[in-house]
Formats: sequence, C-alpha cells, structure tokens
Amino acid sequence: MPQPQAALSACPVRRRALALLLITTAFLTALPGSAVLADDRPNIVFAIADDWGFPHASALGDPVVKTPAFDRIAKKGILFRHGFISSPSCTPSRGAILTGQYHWRLGGAGNLWSVFPDRLATYPELLAKAGYVTGLSGKGWGPGRTQTPKRDIAGKRYRNFQQFMSQRDKDKPFVYWLGTSDPHRPFKLGSGKQAGMDLSKIKLPACFPDSAAVRGDVADYYVEVQRFDALVAAALKSLEDAGVLENTIVVMTSDHGMPFPRCKSNLYDDGARVPLVVMWPAKIKGNRDVTDFVSLCDLAPTFLEAAGVDVPEDMTGRSLMPIFASAKSGRVTNTREHVIFGKERHVPSQEAPDMGGYPGRAIRNDRYLYIRNYKPNRWPNGTPHYDKAAVPGAWFADTDNGPTKTYIVENKDKDATHRRMYDLCFAKRPAVELYDLSKDPGQINNVAKDAKYAKVKADLAAQLEAELKASGDPRAHGKGDVFDKFPYLGGAPKYPGFKRPRKPKAPAKSN
Repeated sequence: MPQPQAALSACPVRRRALALLLITTAFLTALPGSAVLADDRPNIVFAIADDWGFPHASALGDPVVKTPAFDRIAKKGILFRHGFISSPSCTPSRGAILTGQYHWRLGGAGNLWSVFPDRLATYPELLAKAGYVTGLSGKGWGPGRTQTPKRDIAGKRYRNFQQFMSQRDKDKPFVYWLGTSDPHRPFKLGSGKQAGMDLSKIKLPACFPDSAAVRGDVADYYVEVQRFDALVAAALKSLEDAGVLENTIVVMTSDHGMPFPRCKSNLYDDGARVPLVVMWPAKIKGNRDVTDFVSLCDLAPTFLEAAGVDVPEDMTGRSLMPIFASAKSGRVTNTREHVIFGKERHVPSQEAPDMGGYPGRAIRNDRYLYIRNYKPNRWPNGTPHYDKAAVPGAWFADTDNGPTKTYIVENKDKDATHRRMYDLCFAKRPAVELYDLSKDPGQINNVAKDAKYAKVKADLAAQLEAELKASGDPRAHGKGDVFDKFPYLGGAPKYPGFKRPRKPKAPAKSN
C-alpha cells in the first residue's frame, strides 16, 4: 500500500495541488504580520535598567555585585564590552533607543522632560504594523510626554511581564519593553551592608574619594542593580515556561551610567558606557566576548532586520546582525572601532535666567576619549549657588542627591585630594577634554593641552565634527542653541538625601 506522500507524487493532479500548497505557504511566510511567521520571526525582550553603569556586573569583573541573570545571558549569547548610549540622560537616551537615531536628531526629545514628536517612529510601533504584539512594564520612554497624548511609543502597558505572557496572542510574535526604576535614586540607606556586601572590596571610580559614606552608597546602589537582575531572571523563567526562549532575542542593558557625581549626565565612561548582553539561542553562538563598539541606537535596526522589517532610512544606528551571525569573539568587524555620543539639557540648573543645559559631544575609541564642551562658561553639573538656580532648588542638579554627593561637597576643603575630587565632579571644565585611556582609564587627567597629543586631538576633533555634520547634528551646523529653547516640563528635582549647606553667619560687629 503506497504511503500518503508517495500517493500524492504518483498523481499529476495531486502533484499540482501539492505544489500550489507549497507556493501559497511560501508566499504567506513572506507577508509581514502573517500568523504563519510566528514560528520563524523572533520574539524580542528588551530589558533596560534606569541608571546602571559599566562595569557593575559579576560577568564584567565586579567583585561585589551579583548578577546571575546578566551572567547567564552573557554565557548563552554575547557580552559586549563597548556598549555606549547616545546621551547620559534618561529621556534622550531612551528616545534614541526607540527611534534608532542619535538624540540630537529628535528635536525637543533630545532633552530631559520633553515632548516626543509625532514625526518620529519607534521600533515597537513599526513591529506592531508588521504583526507583532507589543508590551511594556516599568519605566518606558521618559520622563516627558508624547505630542499625541497616550501614544504607546514603547508598547502597550501591562502590570508585569507575566501578565503579558498569559494574555498575549500566542499565534503572533511579540516585542516587549521590560523596564524598571532600579537603580535610580533614592536608595535605602545601609541596605548594601545589611545584605552582607563586603564594602572593602568595592572598586570605586577614580573620581570618588574613599570613605565609608561613599562605599556604603555604592553598596546601596548594588542592591538595586541586583533587584533589576532578579526581574530579568523572572522574565527568562517565564520565557522558558512558555517554551519560547529559544527563538527570543533577549537584550539586557541600561539607559546610562550610575546616579553619582561625574557619572550620570556626564560624557565620561562612568556616565556613557553601559553593561550590554544579548542572547538568541536559535541564532547566536554563545559564550562570546565582543569588543566592537556599539551604540544603543543600533538596537532598533537590529530588531527590525531580525524581524524581516525594512529599516527606515532616517535611522542612524547600524544593525548588529553581522555580529550575531559571526562565531567570533574579540573584534568581530573592522567597521566598529569607535562610537560618538553627546548631551544636551538634563536639568536647567544654570543660574537664572539661563535655562540651558551643558551641551557636549564625544568620540571614544580603544585608546582615547575626546570631549567637546560647547558652553564651558556654564556649570557642567548645575550651579553651586542654590539661591541663583534657574529652577528653584535645582543646584548641582545634574547630579542626583545622595550620600556621595553630600560627602564630596561637604569635604571639598578637607585636603588637596578632596578638593580635586570636588573639582572633577562640579567645577567648570575647558572647551576640549582629551583622555589617554592607556595611561588614565579613569579619565581624570585631561591631556588636551599637552603638545604630545596635538595631532591626536586634531584628528579626533575633525573625525567627530565630520560625523556630527553627516548625522545632521544642529550643534555641528551652528544651530545648537535651539535645544535651550525647547520647553522643560519638569520641576525642581526632588531627591532626598542632600543637605543644603547653611549660609555662613555674618561676622559679629565690633564695638
């Protein structure tokens, strides 16, 4: 008795019917949004922390913080050593991720507490048009508002990832934004020590004075990093339980560096460099340690290409799919040997009536960090004169309040070391900064005026300027002041933990 497949092959009519069925299936598979694609197109889970900096993960060599979920993704996928944001500020960084464009191309959304323009499309919206189910929990884009109210630019909101997984249309692929407010300040004072962390093993940034208050503050920050890691671990379990982890792209990263002085809202590595791991068990060879430079702007075109969706021409990011397809570690390509990024207004904390920020741009490669500060007359982290701040109470406002900030300010006159740390964090800066990372990985010794680096400085300045112009950056075209004119929607920062210094008493009158 012939088998069914043999019977089909033996009959011309049935052969034609089988051929038509195969052609139809192939055609449906090519259609964007077709349910037939659910088994082929990858799901996407993008997990983003709020203020988590490099290298604070155990897989990156931090001896204190424990990040088993991050380490698992790194082992099963790719650990990127050189992941950088577009801007070390929440709103513009997240806008750049969503649009795949540098933040200086986003109009007012290049600033914190701004309006997201209708003209900009986001990767979750584009994937939704292609048949993806979207979801979001925790912190999405912002702070700010969309031009069209209640526009879901990062996905439809759910209580948590587990609710989304139970309610989603299982016949369609999904894209999910897994957000959190961790490790944004404020922290629970003493929580790190209470958790059993060995504060003596904490590796402090080079710009921090070594004190018990600072070490305790960093440990408290680690507690919230670990809480974010646990959130991602739970999401991985949900994916496993649903049987979809194999064909899911999982990205774990942050919007910028830690909320400490000379970190968040600054263009040094402590503000602009972030942990970044990606896994996709069905496609990516695991246990890879990659040193190519990556901008988080690259994620949007990567997700679109992986889903078979055309990448819009206005995206400045470049797909990471070639790196995904490789089996190599180290430097995978010869086209990702540097990255550019910058900053516009974080909080308008200059002295009244100046509502501007501290604009700058930077280029970073393996050896050097070059920074161009466009307004060196302004305070880089906000005015120290709280009674003169443009926004009442917003002094030193580009640095979130907390024990480390308090310690540095209150001890600035203790000795020469403390004064230098204070100046690094809060004093005015020159128009040009250049750091030789081979000698100064902590980026605290500016060599821009050293004659030995004159050619390096000139070359990096020209390279940065050319790329900024090509990207349409208003700063490179003499129109950068437009960013100061966009409205600021926030109020004065309301972070507890920083004591305003008392005004000195007037000297007693002599008789």
